[in-house]
Amino acid sequence: MPTYAYRAIDSKKSCNHCRQGFEVIQRMTESALTRCPKCKNSISRVLFPPTVVIKGSPLTETDRKIKEYEREGMWSHAAELADKEAEKTKREDLRVRALEDYKKAGYDFDKYDKKEDS
Repeated sequence: MPTYAYRAIDSKKSCNHCRQGFEVIQRMTESALTRCPKCKNSISRVLFPPTVVIKGSPLTETDRKIKEYEREGMWSHAAELADKEAEKTKREDLRVRALEDYKKAGYDFDKYDKKEDS
């Protein structure tokens, strides 16, 4: 069952219980309380903002630095850092990002692939 918070509407006419606020465990089907159980003055349910859940892993300091290099157009720096971090952490997303940044920096990987095929 959910817990609901209540607080006095008019703090001048309320008791310490409802002036400071209190919590009540109620069924969701029960109607909201309108009167303080102690002093019988008007109360209202306190609404809280919803909890925000961020999915995925948080940005690491290395991720921030790579992003900074990319913003500044320093593609080879970003690629090198992403490549090193991908080797350490085995993160595939960084490996792909490193390849994209190397290409933006002007590296042509196609010519290396053709030499290996010969």
